[in-house]
Amino acid sequence: MKKENNTLAVVVPCYNEEEVLRETTKQLTTVLADLIKEELISENSFILYSNDGSKDKTWEIISELHKSNNFICGVNLSNNVGHQNALVAGMEVAVKYADMIVTIDADLQDDINAVKKMVKAYLEGFDIVYGVRANRRSDTLFKKNTASLFYKAMSLLGSKTVYNHADFRLMSGRAVKAFLQYPEKNLFIRGIVPIIGFKTTNVFYDRYERMAGETKYPFAKMVNFAIDGITSFSVKPLRIIFGVGFLFLFLTIIAAVYTLVQYFAGNVVSGWSSMILSLWFIGSIAIMSLGIIGEYIGKIYLEVKNRPRYIIESILEQRNKFNNENVKN
Repeated sequence: MKKENNTLAVVVPCYNEEEVLRETTKQLTTVLADLIKEELISENSFILYSNDGSKDKTWEIISELHKSNNFICGVNLSNNVGHQNALVAGMEVAVKYADMIVTIDADLQDDINAVKKMVKAYLEGFDIVYGVRANRRSDTLFKKNTASLFYKAMSLLGSKTVYNHADFRLMSGRAVKAFLQYPEKNLFIRGIVPIIGFKTTNVFYDRYERMAGETKYPFAKMVNFAIDGITSFSVKPLRIIFGVGFLFLFLTIIAAVYTLVQYFAGNVVSGWSSMILSLWFIGSIAIMSLGIIGEYIGKIYLEVKNRPRYIIESILEQRNKFNNENVKN
C-alpha cells in the first residue's frame, strides 16, 4: 500500500479516559485540520486511540467517535498491559500508514500547540523531536523534587534520558521502525528512544492541569516506573552492591584488628548497643541488596518467557487503511 508523503498519526494511549475523550478528540481534530489546511501534513493523517483494556466506557466512546469523525481510528487491546505497552501497540499499527508519529497522553496536559512545531522540525529533517517541559509550575513541590531526583539518578547511573521529557514526542517512520526492533518486555520508552540515534531536537512547551478525571500515575506507580527505568538501563546498582560489600569487608578487617589489640591489652568492654545497631545496619544493607538483585533476576525471568507484550482484540479502521491481517504482536 502506497502512503502519501507527510502523513501524521497522533497515537494516544487510553486507560479509563471516558471523561476526557470527547474534548481530547475535539482539540486534536482542530490541530490536524489546521495542519492540513497549511499543507504541512497529508489529508490521510489520523488520530489513533490505543485502548489499554479500559474498564469504563472508553472503547465505546472511541467507537462512537470513529463513526462521526473521519480522523478517528482505534486499537483495542484484550487486556490491561500498561501505558508503555499500549503506546507501543498504537505505534506498531500506525507506522504502517504514517510517515511521522506523535505520541501524547489522553488528558492533554501536554500542549497540543507544540505539535505544529514538531511537524515543522520533522520537515526540516529531524527524525526525533522531544517535547520538553519549559518549567514545572503546574507540579506540586513534592513532584518537582522527586522528578528532579529521578532525572539526576538516571544520569548518574548512565541512562540517556532527556531532562523534563516524558512521552510527548514526534518520531519519523524510520525512527519508529528502529525503536520497534528493541524486543524487551520491561519497557522504558523514554530511555530507549535516545539510544536509537538519528537527528534529534527539542521543542519546549508548558504543561497544564489535567482536564478531568484522575491521574493514571499515582505515587506507587511513579515509584515502580522509576525502578523500571533504572534497572532496565543500568547495571550500576549491582556494582554499587559490590562496592558496599567491599567497604564492609574493609571495615570488618579494621574492626577485627582493633578487637584483637584491645583483647590483648586487657581493655575488653561489652558494647551491646553498638553491636545491635551494627547488626540492624548490616542486615538492612543485606536485605536491600538482595532486593536489588531480585529485581534484576525478575526482569530476566520475564524476558526469557518471551510472552507477547499485548494482544490486539480489534481495530477500528480509518478510510479502509487498516488491515487486521497485517497486525503482528
